[in-house]
Amino acid sequence: MGNNKEITFTGHLNELRSRLIKCLIALAITTSAIFIEEYNYQYIFNFLKSPAPDDISLIYTEMTGMLSTYMKVALMGGLILAMPIIIYHVIMFVAPALTRREKKYVYIAIPWIILMFAAGLMFGYYILIPPAVKFLVTFMNDIASPAIRIDNYISMVTRFLVAIGLAFETPVVITFLARLGIVSPDSLARKRRWAIVIAFIVAAMITPTFDPVNQSLVALPLVVLYELSILLARIVYRKRSEGTEL
Repeated sequence: MGNNKEITFTGHLNELRSRLIKCLIALAITTSAIFIEEYNYQYIFNFLKSPAPDDISLIYTEMTGMLSTYMKVALMGGLILAMPIIIYHVIMFVAPALTRREKKYVYIAIPWIILMFAAGLMFGYYILIPPAVKFLVTFMNDIASPAIRIDNYISMVTRFLVAIGLAFETPVVITFLARLGIVSPDSLARKRRWAIVIAFIVAAMITPTFDPVNQSLVALPLVVLYELSILLARIVYRKRSEGTEL
């Protein structure tokens, strides 16, 4: 019996290692495709620089500054391109531990996970980043002229976009948990006040500026997402109680 458990555990480790290697290979291929193709990384650079004012001066102050930033951008683009393959291997690894119904919910959730993450990226890119960058580069610029390091700018923008993208996953995650019966809409509604407080705390943490206007631009959508999560949880929780399918 102990040998069977040991073999099973070893088999899981081997499968995990195999899928990790495949994910790394996919990431290496997609990153290399961006790294060696000038048009790709120029497009990504221009895309990330677009929200900044036209007169902003992006500089690098170290010999390897531009190279390291270039590699970060290539890695980020490669990760986005490889994400479908990574998601596939993650699902295939955990699928044996799920019931048939749980697998169905996971498969239904995948398109919504991708869609909501993309919606978060677009919201952050078009709505949140432009006023945040404008505030930062114009704050007291009558005293000193800004010359922003390009690695600092790229890091700030990408971190902010990823954080907003993940925050937009809240309705998908809560709906999934409600469908499994792990959370209930009533308990979510009772915690609404705490959710609002947490939304403003999270906004203060991920917003690159400290002014209340930009922080409210982040916090209010998070509150709306939480309310949407309660609404969706009520729908799927009721269906679960009735024993009906989605």
